[in-house]
Amino acid sequence: MTKDELIDYFNTFENSSVDCPFEDDDSVVARHKSNKKWYALIMCLNGKYIVNLKCDPLQSQFLRDNYKSIYPAYHMNKVHWNTVELQGDVSDELIKNLVNHSFELTI
Repeated sequence: MTKDELIDYFNTFENSSVDCPFEDDDSVVARHKSNKKWYALIMCLNGKYIVNLKCDPLQSQFLRDNYKSIYPAYHMNKVHWNTVELQGDVSDELIKNLVNHSFELTI
């Protein structure tokens, strides 16, 4: 999945807004319109696009143990957030499922 494809997916959620809050980079935040809580953060790290997604801690550990492209979140709470490399070993379908999960956890 590419950064643009993921942003397009964020835009399919009814209560979602997408913006670039950081002046000096191309990071993208997806948040709920109603409560302004983030459910995703896309950024470039070491030349790769990643997305941080909120996740149930028990599921987080399972995912980290089974995918080399999922690990404790970069610059966020490492218990409740995961980082997912967009061009890694995680299928587009699983990324969408993880986005859905993060969206639901942040309502």
